[in-house]
Amino acid sequence: MLQNIEIETGTNPTHSIIWMHGLGADGNDFVPLVPELAISNKVAIRFVFPHAPVQPVTINGGMAMRAWYDILVPSLVRQEDEAGILKSEQAITALIEREISRGIPSENIVLAGFSQGCAMTLHTGLRLKHRLAGLVGLSGYLPLAQSAPQHWQDANRKTPIFLAHGSVDPVVTIDRGIATRDLLVANGFDVRWHTYMMPHSVCPQEVDDINAFLESVLTLRA
Repeated sequence: MLQNIEIETGTNPTHSIIWMHGLGADGNDFVPLVPELAISNKVAIRFVFPHAPVQPVTINGGMAMRAWYDILVPSLVRQEDEAGILKSEQAITALIEREISRGIPSENIVLAGFSQGCAMTLHTGLRLKHRLAGLVGLSGYLPLAQSAPQHWQDANRKTPIFLAHGSVDPVVTIDRGIATRDLLVANGFDVRWHTYMMPHSVCPQEVDDINAFLESVLTLRA
């Protein structure tokens, strides 16, 4: 089981949000966001912030850091670490299964992530056999996109997907996000697309939009 940070906004949580960080960060990265989400005052939520494993990252000269998978080339998608992505998928799925075993219905679980964490959110969520409340993908993209559709499960065909991207992102350029959006829309997914004048980061308006999205998908299943 991945090491993780847990924050519960009330006793006996009825909902869970599993939030994956970006390359080189750790689970602490999005902990400060919890008090900014008003939804946490309306339903009892267990936030789970897992730490990715520490591993060498090729694009960073082989330096060891927390990463969900190796980044091999600057273009991100021309050559991908499929084995690493699949290994992290298994680890994240185990976290989802644990929440279900703790009494949280899968329909009350949101999977979220930033950058690499966004990639793992989309990859894992769309292949999952359990229906989720929603997916939140920030400043990222869908990995293994060419072969992805053949692995998608029907469980989350109608699950709302919040996608957001900075228009001047120099790390994961917005064309990667747009390509992901277009692929998902073409395959009939319910994508809520947002762009912001920002680099590879999170801005206040985005937090407001995330909060509204979470409220819409979680309170409906309270």
